[in-house]
Amino acid sequence: MKKTVALIAHDRKKEEMLTFVLENKEQLSCCHLIATATTGKIIKEKAGLDVTTYLSGPLGGDQQIGARIACQEVNAVIFLRDPLTAQPHEPDITALLRICDVHNIPVATNAATAKLVLRCFTNDKD
Repeated sequence: MKKTVALIAHDRKKEEMLTFVLENKEQLSCCHLIATATTGKIIKEKAGLDVTTYLSGPLGGDQQIGARIACQEVNAVIFLRDPLTAQPHEPDITALLRICDVHNIPVATNAATAKLVLRCFTNDKD
């Protein structure tokens, strides 16, 4: 069974997410990918990967992905956050990170940790 990886990126991190996805396309193609709306659309169009999309983050997409985590349907989260820009939906972001902690789901918030999570995650046979 394919493992599910959630991909989320703030507006100023979308290009970085695309670069990450393209650099790791082979590993990601073995996973079921879910993403917030704009991030998923970019990945579908530019990387050619199949992605299940939810609403954009400010419209509830972070919460939708959080619900999937709570239902034990997500194995890892890669969330490239923009730490220098205030987000209007900051409580939703905090809730998403909290639900990852509650359910012991690995979450990467920058490209360096995303590479580590993906490497460990895709080498894990469980």
